[in-house]
Amino acid sequence: MEQILETLSAELKQPLQYVKNVVDLLDEGNTIPFIARYRKEVHGAMDDTTLRNLADRLQYLRNLAQRREEIRKSIDAQEKLTDELSAAIDSAKTLSELEDLYRPYKPKRRTRATVAKEKGLEPLALELYAQKRDLPAPEALAEDYINPDLGVSSVEEALAGASDIIAEMISDDASIRKALRSLMQRSAVLRSVAVKGKEEETSVYQLYYDFSQPLSKLQGHQVLAVNRGEREGFLKVTIEVDHEQALLCVRRAVLIPGGGATAFVRAAADDAYDRLIAPSMERELRTSLTDDASEGAIHNFALNLRPLLMQPPVKGHVTMGLDPGYSHGCKVAVVDGTGKVLDTSVVYPTFSKAKREEAIVTLAGLIRKHRVEHIAIGNGTASRETENAVCELLGRVKGVSYMIVSEAGASVYSASPLAAEEFPQYDVNLRSAVSIARRMQDPLAELVKIDPKAIGVGQYQHDLPEKRLDETLGGVVEDCVNAVGVDLNTASPSLLRRVSGLNAAIAKNIVAYREENGAFTARKQVLKVPKLGAKAYEQAAGFLRVPESKQILDNTGVHPESYEAAEKLLTLCGYTLKNVAEGDIKELNARMEEYGISKAAEACGVGVPTLRDIAKELLKPGRDPRDELPAPILRTDVLEMKDLKPGMVLTGTVRNVIDFGVFVDIGVHQDGLVHISRVCNKYIKHPSEVVSVGDIVKVAVLEVDEKRKRISLTMRDLPKE
Repeated sequence: MEQILETLSAELKQPLQYVKNVVDLLDEGNTIPFIARYRKEVHGAMDDTTLRNLADRLQYLRNLAQRREEIRKSIDAQEKLTDELSAAIDSAKTLSELEDLYRPYKPKRRTRATVAKEKGLEPLALELYAQKRDLPAPEALAEDYINPDLGVSSVEEALAGASDIIAEMISDDASIRKALRSLMQRSAVLRSVAVKGKEEETSVYQLYYDFSQPLSKLQGHQVLAVNRGEREGFLKVTIEVDHEQALLCVRRAVLIPGGGATAFVRAAADDAYDRLIAPSMERELRTSLTDDASEGAIHNFALNLRPLLMQPPVKGHVTMGLDPGYSHGCKVAVVDGTGKVLDTSVVYPTFSKAKREEAIVTLAGLIRKHRVEHIAIGNGTASRETENAVCELLGRVKGVSYMIVSEAGASVYSASPLAAEEFPQYDVNLRSAVSIARRMQDPLAELVKIDPKAIGVGQYQHDLPEKRLDETLGGVVEDCVNAVGVDLNTASPSLLRRVSGLNAAIAKNIVAYREENGAFTARKQVLKVPKLGAKAYEQAAGFLRVPESKQILDNTGVHPESYEAAEKLLTLCGYTLKNVAEGDIKELNARMEEYGISKAAEACGVGVPTLRDIAKELLKPGRDPRDELPAPILRTDVLEMKDLKPGMVLTGTVRNVIDFGVFVDIGVHQDGLVHISRVCNKYIKHPSEVVSVGDIVKVAVLEVDEKRKRISLTMRDLPKE
């Protein structure tokens, strides 16, 4: 374990003691959000991303250690474990290195080499492979191994069997595989060509019909694209390496200069590479490339998901949600400031001029009746026509604005058992309209109901390892929910189950308890909920908010374990719980500095990081960190693709950030693409270095292709305002 801790400390560049403390906390069953927020002193204030990286790497290293011991025991049981081999097993840094070392000792299925061994040809193979200087000719040696009873009836058969044994020995040599792996990673090329008969067929894989790229320069999205093209029968994919270089690499490792049987061993080495090593290494490299590309895509998805979930809410306003459509009409739902459904309808603005007028009149009536302030329009089918109708509507009803909302995953949610349980009285289409309205009011609270994979801010998400993707995205959702905090009296089970320490069963029990006993009036009251014990309360309490509580601290991020420290701090600085919320954080910080931060922390019985967090929370009970972000763009007019002209400068919202660029919503129903080369004036490896999903950015139009529905944008060299 000490070695694992040292490795983690070196890789994460964190003090060994901090790493050990985090590992101990994880092993005790503490969650990442709890550790990140309430145990800062013991880990030096690592953020939740660093802590999750530590937890992931810890799991890998523990699995590596476990596999190391399994391999050692297996080889030892065969009485073949030498000191040299044991040291090599200890020094292996990856699972692939370990498996290479284990390869010669791994129980094998029946191969050509095992058949040859059964025929008694192993001694001949070993003698030839030793390549002693005074070795007789291979044919002369082989005569002693002719044995028709064992199936060896000629010199040729004996030598063929010996060659098979030598080829397998070479193929199983860990040092040879390591050298070849290094050669291939440096100089191999991935090549894809169109499958015969598909060359002229139009498809999304046309870019890869004749494609080659060195492995060292290959991008993750290219790997995932060719994998999918191969799987769907459009592409044939191979990894190519200089054949002579690869053979030389193997020969150098096995041939003894001036030795006997050199030509025979060279032929066996060439056979080992062509028949055994090359296909195996290609599979291994393809797997490694896919694993790396998948990890990159998962990381990118997580990067995009976080700002999407943390988009500023448009709270407390009566909102109309529109789920556009053609044949089934546009579904309408009006919700109040808390998301409660007030009214629903279906209108048909795309059917005819008369129906469009009827739709506008109906929507205007709903707006006046319920005093609607904002309209959320889903960005799917018939969105453009619906937006046109809304703009005409806003000319007649003043004081209302609208926003295009991504409806990715809305249909998945509306058809789910969760939506049926939440809205049994509405059909699937109307549930979708409710979800769109609520997405505008509180993106986080609504999006947690949807499988993160369906939210639409990734690339190739359906090709990625499902378990790993779910774990990563689930961690992002959990971090976001806990960063914001959850109102114990209004949160849905979907939101509550993402709170640190809680699960789906406890979340349902909280809601059931609330419905039966009325609103919670104190944090500690949640301990009465069935199955919610002391450990779950410790993990969850700081993230639960109770605005109705008489104890102000119950509506802050101050953990109950620090209530006494909070009150001591107030006393030291001359405040009380009643007047601190009306104070100024600068004033409180000034008084803390005057008293001495370290001295104040010691007097309060907490560390300095915790003391600063307490001070921040005291001045803004119930604060939402999302309110500090730029507000989303609300529109009152419509722009169409035909209105766009090269050189136009527009304000847009970043919808997706992927390896090769940024998709920006500029209000024309077709997101424009800013290629990575046009994101900024300096070289960047990935667009996420500069922008995030939800960012409000200025862009200029470069090119518009209406036929292919493509808009090219740039964020570089924009005219100064």
